[in-house]
Amino acid sequence: MMSSSSLKRTRTYSPRPADIHRQWHIIDAEGQILGRMAVQIAKLLMGKNKPIYAPHMDTGDYVIVLNAKKVKATGNKLQDKLYHRHSGYPGGLRSVPLGEMLEAHPTRAIELAVKGMLPHNALGRTMLRKLKVYPGPDHPHEAQAKAEEKED
Repeated sequence: MMSSSSLKRTRTYSPRPADIHRQWHIIDAEGQILGRMAVQIAKLLMGKNKPIYAPHMDTGDYVIVLNAKKVKATGNKLQDKLYHRHSGYPGGLRSVPLGEMLEAHPTRAIELAVKGMLPHNALGRTMLRKLKVYPGPDHPHEAQAKAEEKED
């Protein structure tokens, strides 16, 4: 039997705010499947692709999603998948199918898909703020994306 003095003690690594270096990722949603793309976005926002990942800290990157209105859904989800909201009044339940949501608010469908994959607390809300979704190919974050290319 080994004595406790011969066991090597290791300390758990916890990243400090100075250790976190955020990058900007640009994802083109044209032709991609909504759920599979949302998984990749959630991983980038949480920082699970980094070796310094810690579940209690926001170590993730910024994500820009372009062409949100051209995202795809498999099967009959355009008609069958419903988004519900309630006004708080009796009879105030409203349901909108995914197809109508993509026509009226294409960015909202991606934001809701990613939001459901993030932690449901204040940490998840700070992660969601780093997600920028745009219906078309243009975005106002050219400076951040260009600065990222120059560093690499």
